[in-house]
Parts: sequence; structure tokens; C-alpha cells
Amino acid sequence: MKTDWWKNAVLYQIYPRSFQDSNGDGIGDLKGITSRLPYLAKLGIDAIWLSPVYKSPMDDNGYDISDYEDIAPEFGTLADMEELIAEGHKHGIKMVMDLVLNHTSDEHPWFQEALKGPDNPYHDYYVWADEPNELTSAFSGSAWEYVPHLNKYYLHLFSVKQPDLNWKNPKVKEEIYDMINFWLDKGVGGFRLDVIDLIGKEPDQLITADGPELHNLIKELNQATFGSHDVVTVGETWSANTDNAKLYSNPDGSEFSMVFQFEHILLDQKGPDKWDLAPLKPADLHAVMSKWQTELVGKGWNSLFWDNHDLPRAISRFGDDSSAYREISGKMLAIYLHFLSGTPYIYQGEEIGMVNYPIADISEADDIESRNMYAERIAAGYSKEDLLRSINTKGRDNARRPVQWSSEPGAGFTTGTPWLAIHENHSWLNVENALADEHSLFYTYQELIRHRKTYPCLAQGQYERLEAGNPQVLAYRKFDENDEFIVIVNFGKGDQAYQLDYDISDYEFFMQNYADQSTKLRPYEALVFKK
Repeated sequence: MKTDWWKNAVLYQIYPRSFQDSNGDGIGDLKGITSRLPYLAKLGIDAIWLSPVYKSPMDDNGYDISDYEDIAPEFGTLADMEELIAEGHKHGIKMVMDLVLNHTSDEHPWFQEALKGPDNPYHDYYVWADEPNELTSAFSGSAWEYVPHLNKYYLHLFSVKQPDLNWKNPKVKEEIYDMINFWLDKGVGGFRLDVIDLIGKEPDQLITADGPELHNLIKELNQATFGSHDVVTVGETWSANTDNAKLYSNPDGSEFSMVFQFEHILLDQKGPDKWDLAPLKPADLHAVMSKWQTELVGKGWNSLFWDNHDLPRAISRFGDDSSAYREISGKMLAIYLHFLSGTPYIYQGEEIGMVNYPIADISEADDIESRNMYAERIAAGYSKEDLLRSINTKGRDNARRPVQWSSEPGAGFTTGTPWLAIHENHSWLNVENALADEHSLFYTYQELIRHRKTYPCLAQGQYERLEAGNPQVLAYRKFDENDEFIVIVNFGKGDQAYQLDYDISDYEFFMQNYADQSTKLRPYEALVFKK
């Protein structure tokens, strides 16, 4: 029976390489995740979104899959995955698998067969052309790679080692459906679908996202696999807007539960490229969040997030990672987000306030996207200083640093050498210290999760944007037939005056992120009132 349990759930994303190492090889693994389930149960989350753990050469850290039905040896075994699913259920935590359906690894047996030529039945599992066109890869350069012995080019919208699948081939779809049902039979709680808006591509027409057949493909996928199961599905859709999000997350259940949209994530850049930095205007952020809150009511479902494995740390980006305001701004961001309608996602380490890790040289970068951009722009004449500033602000390695569990060497993440350097602030910024401090950010997240389970208004109530007469002060009202809340936050570093265009004289104080009350809004202050 389908219950839509995900509407009142809070999900937690784990990037397996960086969560917990159980065997001292410096790489996080499945047994490590299993060992930390009691911690996640204490936080109160309902499900884990697990970034890919499938067999992979790790050119793109697991998003290049060479076997969808086996586990990468560095993460463990299929038996370890089955144990994680079973142990998760004992703690009331479901496992949401990451599905990469737009492309495979070039080391996948399908592609190895495809390279044997057009007469091979697997050749048409991928997208080929006699001549390249101007499509470019998300990881820099042309999206086409020449194969000399075939005198053909294959499409790769990401790394050259990630050839794009041909979703026009019925056999490709059948293979994918069988694989998804394989995981459903193992009891997973759902799927996050990587760059799913690209599977309907029409490369000859220079169409990558939102191809004309996209939604038909998704409906067919739904009907053949997860549509009849009580699971959550979230599509990663960089091209989503409030119109097509209503298709993706149609309440009739014909496509997905929800999508990740990224409109709010694009506000601190100049133009289409994330590396071209621009200051965030809080009023613009509030306008975007308010639009998504109001336009999907009854017609779709929101996912709520600040960061993930592809994005920098939220506090460093939207708050203030200085010692004075790190926790205060982290609590402000948490409160603003978790009173909104939809399903919130917490990215590992967000609940203790982990921050960006600046590097001094490109040799310290692991991420393929950062390295490729740096090489491309150095050749184009950009300065090293400007490029490192962009990488330190937006680079994906920021989120991929190992979780800081304790102050000991290896931060409690590993007894060996970590695959990616650990932030030196783990000596004081760690889970152990957060759990020992009843006023820490961890307990704010725990409290917010508890409120979402207590008051249905938070997840599913109506939203009304309120004006505060100050572009740094964001305010809104959440309400249903039983409860009403007013949320007021200061996104600025200085004290802010405000005048709310709503009478809250009959509301009671409910929650805040400072230890005391004040007559003014202090830096990054968040206030919640309840009627």
C-alpha cells in the first residue's frame, strides 16, 4: 500500500567515501554507515539518500557505474549493502539509492561491447554520431569523443569516461527496469535519480535537458518499476521550473515524488557559470523560495535543501563560517528551511555545522570538475588567485571532506590516511563536541525534525510571504486548520531593524537561535512565533 510517508519525512544524504571508514583504508564504506545508524536515529531522520556505492572505476566518484547490481570493493560487498538495509529498518531508517541512468562508465560491459562496432547488439545502447556538433560537456570541452577504429564519436555530457545511454533503445530501458526492480526486491526505500532531465536528449537538435519525450520516458519508467511501491523518488533536475515541476511531481504519482530544483542555488553567480561569483541578495533568495512554496501547492511537491555532495557547505555559502557566527548562522538556515512545506534533506555534517575547506593550490583538488575548469581557464588567461577563489567558494570537494566525528587524528573517520584531507578544525568542530553541548546545532536540527513530526503544518501547511521592510530580513507565515507559525530571520551580518506587515500580537514565542531575546534582530538571528 502506498502511504506517501515521505511527505512528513526528513532525509539525510550520505556521501559514502566520506562518512565512516570501518577498515582503516581511508575510504568510507557500508559497514561504517551501519555502525553510525544509532547516531542518525538519535538525530531523528527517516531515510538515508546514499550516493552511489555501485561498482565503479571512480572517475567521477561513483557516478560512473560499471555494474549496477554489485558494490564497489572499497565500499564493501552486496551482503554489506543488504545488512545496511536490514539494520536501517531496525532503526526506522530507509535506504534511498542513487540511480545514474543518463550514462554509465566506459568500463561497463555494455560499453565495452559497444566498442566492437555497429553490428554488436550493445552498440546502440549508447549515442553515436559520424561528426561532432557544438554540444559541450558539463566537465569542460566537447561532449563528443572520437573512437578511431570505429570512425565515430560517442556522446558524453559529463566525463569522457561517462558515455551517455540511448534511451530510444527499448533494450536499454528493459535492462534499467530489471536493475531497478532488483533493488526494490532488496527492500530499498526509494531512489534519487541523477540528472534525470537529460534522458530525453535529442543531441542532433542540440537538446539535452527537457527533450520532447522526457515525461513519457519517466512515466514508462514509473509504471515498470517503482510506481507500485511505497517508496520515495526524487529527480535531480537542473532545468526544473515551477511549471514542469508539476509534471515531475504530479500528485497522481505518475512520475516522481518530487524533484530537486536549483533555482535558489544559482543566485550567487554571474550568468550561467557557477564559477563566476556574485554576492547573494537575501531578498532574491526569499522571492525564489516563496515562488516554489506557493506555486506547487496541491499540484506538486517541494524538496528542501541548502547543500549536497555537488555544492559547497551551506554555512560558508549562505551564512557566516567565522567562529563568531558559524553556529548562529547555521541555526538560522536550518530554521528558515525546516518550517517550509516539502521534504527537507540534511547533508552529512550539516547538522554539526561543517564548513568549506580552502586550498592553496590546484594540486590539492580531487574533484574532476574543479580540475578541468582550472586547466581550461588558466589556458584562457585567468589568474590562479581568481580561480582558486572560485574553487574555494563553489568547488565540490568542500562538501566531500570526511565527516568530523571527533578530535582525534583521522577525526574518528578513519584510522588510516583519509582519501581527502580532513579540515584542521576537526579538533573542535566535531560530532563528539556537538553531542556534548545541549545548545549545539545538532540539537537544533533534532528539535526541528521533532517539530515536523508534531505539527503537520510544517510539511504540508499553506505558505504566506510576509514583508519586513528590510531586504536582509526574510519572513513568512505557515498555517493550516490547527496551527499557525511566523518565521522571521536576519540574513545579514549586522543588526537589522524591521517592521512586519502582519500583526503577531496574539502569537507566542516558539523558537530562536540565540540564547536570549532582544528588541532588535541580531546578526543571523531567527525567531519563530506560534499562534
